[in-house]
Amino acid sequence: MKIDAVRKYVMALEAVTEEPHHQSSSFRVRGKIFVTVPPCRDVIHVFVGEEDRETALALYPNFVEKLLWGGKVVGLRVVLASASANAVKSLVSKAYETRVLKDAGAKSPKPSRF
Repeated sequence: MKIDAVRKYVMALEAVTEEPHHQSSSFRVRGKIFVTVPPCRDVIHVFVGEEDRETALALYPNFVEKLLWGGKVVGLRVVLASASANAVKSLVSKAYETRVLKDAGAKSPKPSRF
């Protein structure tokens, strides 16, 4: 899958913006990152939960690997040249949903004032 096709798909999702992120590009929903594109543009980083990461690693071992940040697994690196369009779209959608649901989660109640 080509990065232009990924961009077109991602930008069609509701409330998504594309913004710089260090030397990379990032796709965000309501300001929160769910996909980044390194300068090389031949991979994308998708940020999904642990269960979705493990499923993707099992389903797509030829083009998905763990994305580490400081020794911690934070997402997936997807090699676009080897990836099917359906798999990439599925992973991007899952990252989008994860971000939206995380932001829509229960808010802590405000402390009451006496």
